[in-house]
Amino acid sequence: MFDYEEPKQKGRTDWTGPIIVAMLSPLFFLFVYLGKAEMGLTACCVLGLATLTVKLRWKLRRHVWFWATIIFILVLHIPLLFLVHWPDTRVPNIVYALPLGVVDFLFINGVLGIAENLFSKDSSLDEDDQ
Repeated sequence: MFDYEEPKQKGRTDWTGPIIVAMLSPLFFLFVYLGKAEMGLTACCVLGLATLTVKLRWKLRRHVWFWATIIFILVLHIPLLFLVHWPDTRVPNIVYALPLGVVDFLFINGVLGIAENLFSKDSSLDEDDQ
């Protein structure tokens, strides 16, 4: 009459976001101390989203081309760190940084997808993970 369902097993909580924030907050506060808060925001956005991309593509961590691609992308971002200056207005910098951060995240994922198609020899990379 009454269907009793077993409670589902809860998986381990994913603490990726707070860990990334904890890792990058000293960098941001260093830039704030140096008087370059907008540069710190840019650096933290780029590094945070690159770290999130690495976490999402973690199954590729055993491939040298994966890490070479990540390093290449981050090296390309270094000039942008010094070139991009946020306008000095009453609008918070996050309003400018967030849309560009999302585009950058999609760009990094796209480049990794292209690299995966070019460099992976077999189509099922996660067979050895299971």
